[in-house]
Amino acid sequence: MSIVIITGASRGIGAATALQVAKRGMGVIVTYNSHAAGAEAVVRGIEAEGGKAVAIELNVAKVATFPAFAKAVAAALKSTWGRDRFDALVNNAGYGLFNPIENVTEAEFDGLLNVHLKGPFFLTQALLPLMADDGHIVNVTSATTRVATAGVAPYAAFKGGLEVLTRYMAKEFGERRIRANSIAPGAIRTELGGGLNDAFEAILAKQTALGRVGEPDDVGRAIANLLSPDSGWINAQNIEVAGGYNI
Repeated sequence: MSIVIITGASRGIGAATALQVAKRGMGVIVTYNSHAAGAEAVVRGIEAEGGKAVAIELNVAKVATFPAFAKAVAAALKSTWGRDRFDALVNNAGYGLFNPIENVTEAEFDGLLNVHLKGPFFLTQALLPLMADDGHIVNVTSATTRVATAGVAPYAAFKGGLEVLTRYMAKEFGERRIRANSIAPGAIRTELGGGLNDAFEAILAKQTALGRVGEPDDVGRAIANLLSPDSGWINAQNIEVAGGYNI
């Protein structure tokens, strides 16, 4: 059985991904920052379908906590699966901010940087000793790195950095046969950035070839498929999951 760690899995894309990988027979470690109830609901949903999952608290903005998180992961692997290694890491945790460049504060900039680029960099570093050879890293980026959307410059810039980092991970971890890919969602109906109102959703749907905005499951299924053995020769790629947004 493969075991997958998914950050920010108490809701939205992370929760959908956790449920989808569990349906494919994988064990799941879900992380949460403040929404413990949501993470526990995901765990219960997986267990109700006969799967195994645990929830562990993690703030990806606080690098100093990563060694303790790694110890918690090691303990969970041993107690739940009788294992000392996990197989895949999905760096998904994140949040949105809508603010024009001229109004962005340093604190807002640093907050987005810590969660979307610095956090995934050092979390991956901290967990590498626990990752099995032939493992897989999936970094969740964004279609905003391809299509400029006014008001999300820092978010998009750091997601772009994560996309580049993904290729370097694939290069440097290749000796251990660890793959690294990124998934770039388009407009998805989640709580990120406060969610979508009806008017904005209608605009986004008209800009999408398939005529609607995405659902968390659209991305969750894509990540789960990428983690499967059938995708074992896909490496160092950024895959947009956006229904044909602005093409």
